[in-house]
Amino acid sequence: MPFPFVLPTTSSISFIDFFSSSTHPSLPNSATTARGVVRDVLKRYKRIPPSSQPSNLTTVLSALQDYIPYLFALDAGLSGTSCAGEEIDLVLVKELEVEWRSTLSSTVPGREPLRIKLKSLESELFFTLSTLAYVYSLQARAQLHTLYNATLPTPEQRAAAIAAAMKHFLDANAVYTFLVNRSQQWHAQPPAVDISSPVLGALAELTLAEATLITVLKDDPYPAAVVEDRNKNSKDWMFKAVDIPKVRAHLFARLCLSAAEHAAKSQAMLSHARAKVDPTFSSYVDDFRRTARGKACRFLGVDAELAGKTGDGIAWLHGARKELGFSPLAAEQDTSKKSLGFSKLKKDWAEKREDRKVEKGGAWGADAGKFEEGRVVDMLLRKWEKMNDTMSVQIVPPSDPLLATMPSGREYHAPKPYIIPTLAEDAIVRMRAPPDPGDAFEGEEEDSAEEDARAATPAPMGAFPGSKAEYAGGSSYY
Repeated sequence: MPFPFVLPTTSSISFIDFFSSSTHPSLPNSATTARGVVRDVLKRYKRIPPSSQPSNLTTVLSALQDYIPYLFALDAGLSGTSCAGEEIDLVLVKELEVEWRSTLSSTVPGREPLRIKLKSLESELFFTLSTLAYVYSLQARAQLHTLYNATLPTPEQRAAAIAAAMKHFLDANAVYTFLVNRSQQWHAQPPAVDISSPVLGALAELTLAEATLITVLKDDPYPAAVVEDRNKNSKDWMFKAVDIPKVRAHLFARLCLSAAEHAAKSQAMLSHARAKVDPTFSSYVDDFRRTARGKACRFLGVDAELAGKTGDGIAWLHGARKELGFSPLAAEQDTSKKSLGFSKLKKDWAEKREDRKVEKGGAWGADAGKFEEGRVVDMLLRKWEKMNDTMSVQIVPPSDPLLATMPSGREYHAPKPYIIPTLAEDAIVRMRAPPDPGDAFEGEEEDSAEEDARAATPAPMGAFPGSKAEYAGGSSYY
């Protein structure tokens, strides 16, 4: 369900060229080494296969958490505040220049996003912290992906995965909220859309919406029933109808509506961004809003069906399909007619394609779970329509008047503030010693500019794929 963020990469820099300290002369040197590790880790993460990237997120997170305290120490030295109880005297030798590759800006399809030149320690701090928040969201994505695999997890594993994902979302929200509050001190927006105030605010609202929506996932049995239904290894030809208490169904609907409200705020903030945001991300935010409202309609339908109002429940499911953006005709037409023709074949093909996405894990969740929610709605719709046609025989009212009576959302989380990490006292003491210039580590991976220049050079006519470097000038091929 979470958006598959692409982690940015950055250029190589040495803080020794830009800062000097009379009280802690080794601080720029140590910060350069920590940043070199982050740069190498991000580049290696980018080059590994997508299936192996989730298992390497802990390495990226560890490198970022080791580097961020040095950034705040440099920031404290420039602003004149204390760090770990010590005053750091830091002098700006020349303006910091750094390059980061934007991952949320709109680009030509098939081309890699451009590298953006930034000039300030503030931009470096913002890009690093936003990358940290991306890692948290990707970790939550990896946890939730285990719930949609063919192998169903146990209830304990399901609860643990949802709790871990919720924690990651709240950690990401704390980072984004901190950046939004800090960006209010700016006099002008940065050139990178990734760290602009509207986009950071949209990301803060989105992560809170995601953390709110998964609160209902632990006690929602219908998605698991759909996964079990399409599990090829399952030997259960019949499953017991799941029960949800009436009060909790109404509560779940209000939580979903709260998530939809946060997603709507995120969508409004993205529309105010000066630079054009990646349309894939904008579509994800809109799909998330639709998914949350569709879930709310489905839970209100469950609440009505439990009260014996099967007709109202079916009408709520029709409204859920409208909120999801699906054609209402596919749900309201006769099931015997729906099983025939091209529409049935098209739906089966779409479901198989979604199953392959879940198995591979790459593009899974780019629609914010909208397709999965549509499966749940269709499953309940077939069941309730059959019950109503044979037993209840209730009139199905129009769905639009019911949608107008939806209740207000209810907040679940109380977001916690981001705690600024600080260097340990022994690390601060060690940086009082004079630096050794040979100890500075800027990274050993290739720079992004070299990669872009090599990719822009066309291969010679008739060259074997992958042998372009052997035809370069100065090579010993001939």
